[in-house]
Parts: sequence; C-alpha cells; structure tokens
Amino acid sequence: MGVQGLQIRLFGAIAVLRDGEPAELPQSKKTRALLAYLALNKGAHRRERLCELFWEIPDDPRGSLRWSLSKLRGVVNNHAQECIKADRNTVSLDGVEVDFLTMQRLSENLGDVSTERIRAIVDKFKSGILDDLALPAQEQYETWRLSQQEQARRVHCVLLTELAGRHDDDPSAQADLLYELVRIEPYAIELHLRLVAALARAGRKNEAERQTELSRKELAGVEGFDPQTLEDAVAKTEAAAPHPTDSAASESAKRQVIRFCKTTDGVQIAYATAGDGSPLVKTANWLNHLEFDWESPVWRHVFLALTKNRRLIRYDARGNGLSDWNVTDFSIERQVEDLEAVVEAAGLENFPLLGISQGCAISILYAVRNPDKVSKLILLGGYARGWRVGVSKRYTQQTEAMVTLVRSGWGQDNPVFRQMFASLFMPSAPAENHDWFNELQRITTSPANAARLIEALGTVDVRSSLQHVKAPTLIIHARGDMRVPIESGKEIAVGIPDARFMALETDNHIIPECDPAWPRFIQAVYSFLEE
Repeated sequence: MGVQGLQIRLFGAIAVLRDGEPAELPQSKKTRALLAYLALNKGAHRRERLCELFWEIPDDPRGSLRWSLSKLRGVVNNHAQECIKADRNTVSLDGVEVDFLTMQRLSENLGDVSTERIRAIVDKFKSGILDDLALPAQEQYETWRLSQQEQARRVHCVLLTELAGRHDDDPSAQADLLYELVRIEPYAIELHLRLVAALARAGRKNEAERQTELSRKELAGVEGFDPQTLEDAVAKTEAAAPHPTDSAASESAKRQVIRFCKTTDGVQIAYATAGDGSPLVKTANWLNHLEFDWESPVWRHVFLALTKNRRLIRYDARGNGLSDWNVTDFSIERQVEDLEAVVEAAGLENFPLLGISQGCAISILYAVRNPDKVSKLILLGGYARGWRVGVSKRYTQQTEAMVTLVRSGWGQDNPVFRQMFASLFMPSAPAENHDWFNELQRITTSPANAARLIEALGTVDVRSSLQHVKAPTLIIHARGDMRVPIESGKEIAVGIPDARFMALETDNHIIPECDPAWPRFIQAVYSFLEE
C-alpha cells in the first residue's frame, strides 16, 4: 500500500482514496487524465512531453500544466510526503498504489493466488479502464490510452484463462468463463473449441449447437481454422460422456418442443411446450428467448418448477427471441394478440395464466377479454400503468435516459449498457446470473427493437380493466423491487375484485434460485393452482 494508504483506482471512474476514503478530484478531465498517466507511468516525465500529450499549443500548455499540478497536489500530497514531485524540467508521481498495476503484477504469477481472489479481480474488469478519460482531440494521449486498454485486455485474458483452467471439474462454470474469453478474443480458435466442448460436457446441448454455428461464422477466414474441428470438439465430448442416470433421464423428459404460429397482422411467433399435465400459460415479459432461457440459470429453475405435474406453454413475443424481429408495432394491443395466437395454436380451452413484469398488463387484458379461458391469474412484479402514465417524474426521466442508452449502446457489444438492466432486475443475484442475463439481451433483440419496446411499455394503462377481471387472482411483488415499485403491485391488488396480495422479502424483480424468497414464491404458486 502507498504512503498513508493512498490509492488510485482506474477501473470505472478514476478515484483517489486516502485510507479508504475518497478524495475530491478536480472537474477538469485533462487534469484527471494527467493523474492517470502519471500513475501508470512511473518515473520522471519531461514537462514538454506532458504539454504535447495534453494541451494544444494555443492554450498556453505550460501554464495549463502548472494549474493541473497545483490541483493534483491538493489531492495526493500530504504532510508526510510529496507524492507529486516537480522541478523546472520534470514531473513524477510516487508512493501511490494503483489498482491496475497491482493486478498486472499478480497476473504474472498466479500460482499462489486463490481462485476467489482471481474471481474478485476479474469482476473489476467489467467496469472498464480509462473509459471516462478519453480526450479525442489529443491524438498522442489517445494512442497511449488505447494501448493501456489493450494491456488491460491482455491481463483480463490471462486471469480468465487461469480461472477457466481451475474449473475443469465444473464444465458449466468453465463455459461461462470461456464465453467471456471468446468475447474479448474473438479470433482465438482454441478458445472457441474449448467453449463448445465445455457446453457439451455441461449438457447444454442447444447452446453448444448455437455456439458451434456462431463460432463457425466468427472464425470464417481466420488462418488455420477448419470448421470440422468444432463438430469434432462436441462429438468427442459427447462420446466420452457417461451414460445418463435416472435423474438425468427424468430431466431430459422435460425437454421443450418449439413450434410457430402467426398473429392476425402476420407476425410469426415462436412458442414452446414442456412437461405433462394440465396446461399453464406464461405470458412473455422483457426479452425472451425460448432456447437460451431454457438453459439459463436466470430462468431454468422457474421452468422446471412450473413443469411439475403441468404442461407449461410460453412464447417469444414479437421482436425478440425466435419470433419475427422485423416488426415496428409493439403496442400492448399487439402483444395481447401474440398471446391470443399462441393460445389458439396450442388448442387451449381453459388454463391458469402467469404474468411476470410487463406480462402482467398483457395477462390482465387477455383475462378480461377471455373470461371463459382464464381459470386463475398469477401476477408477479407487475404494473397497471407504464412509466409515462402518472408515475414519478424521476422514474420517467430515469427510463427516458435508459431508452437513450439502449439506442446508443446496445448494439456495441458493450455489456456495461446491458448490465444496467441486470442490476435493476436482479441486484442480489449471483454474478453468473448477471452474465447470462446480459448475454440473453444481446442475442435476443436489436437495439431498435429494445428501445421501441420500452417506449411502448411507457404508454400502457390497464387500470380501467382491473375491475372486470373475473378469474381468482394472486398478486406477488418483491418488497424491494428496484424496477417496478411494490406500490404498482398494490395498485393492481386494490383494483381487481377479491385479489390476494403477497409481498416477498427480496429486492430481486426476477427471483434467482438462491434467493430465500424463491421457495416461498413457488410454494404460493403451487398452493394457489391446486385450490
């Protein structure tokens, strides 16, 4: 640790901490960029060189440098030692611990570093390094900044490779790490082969097939790549796999069957059935993908629980998953038509209906229009009115900002943008769930469709329909829900005659299997359905 516990953090927004307490940094981006440069480049730097890097000639660069150094001295110097040293010719920064340099040193000898420590370090890389310190007009500085980000990418690869190697006995966890490695090393043939093999070993067959096709496209034209090696990697793994146990055979019996139908406006909708018994229909919610969800730790436990003695029917709504993406009308009326098309195609006459999040408003409208079909209604984390209809100004502004981020960042393969959704939907879920949720959003729809869907949800208002719901209704809501406040669930409960309401002690909008609220939720659903 540096003198007096002085630390500089470069992952995420640059920060200076003294004995763990953050110090206030200058507002000037160039001044903060200068601090990062000095922190990552030990030794003395000529003033002329620093002026060339950070200031244009007309700006009186030497005067600007003096001003920046005066501001930084107040941040990093203390009575015990001057960390910034400057004379007439040179400037240096010493006695400070820098997070990235520490990680870089660790990556050079990982033999004695615990798996938990490596995983904690890897998590830091999700925040990016020097992203907030771009100076587009300073070409030489930008060249240096990008070179530091490339170094960070290499260290990230070393750490992920080490972690993946330590999970040979857990192919599912290994596959999740290899997904990240392939993302940042997209043309490394060996990583693609290891990924599809790990997916096959983990029994994630649909994913292995999907990734084989994606890898074939990604590696096309890469010198030395033979597409057959991908098939061979999966085939060898499957040949070496042990004979399935009775438990595994029981699990495979719950495999889903995917079919397609068309709505009245000609949109093709994908729907899936799984399990045996009386039907239970789940309405589509924020971005579904029938295949990817089925393998995902975000949803897998939900689907397995719902197929217990039941036939679960679910679908990908228009604009996402396996359904048609080439659509522009995401209104709630059209989304109700998606559900109607699935019910008709599946030949369902009477069934309980489960809505989650946005699926609740769709379920309410469908139940009112088809009282003879819906036997019971279960609503989790729902709302009767969208974010533009009579909600708080702060919530509306937050969602408008979200739409802007989606339009600008969703398609850049930058998980930072999609991580925003993971943090809102399931803040207390394991990191694995966040990674899956981020990947789900990336492959499930386009930036334009995601933005259009959020816009359409803003105008939803089914309050006038609540009083007309005839089906017995159970409303469940997370008390600390960060995406849809519990007041929204209570509003539905007040509006639907004789509705039951249950609050869950969790802040997760989507409930992970490890959440103590999960068994309480699923038991409440079982009990309600069996009444």
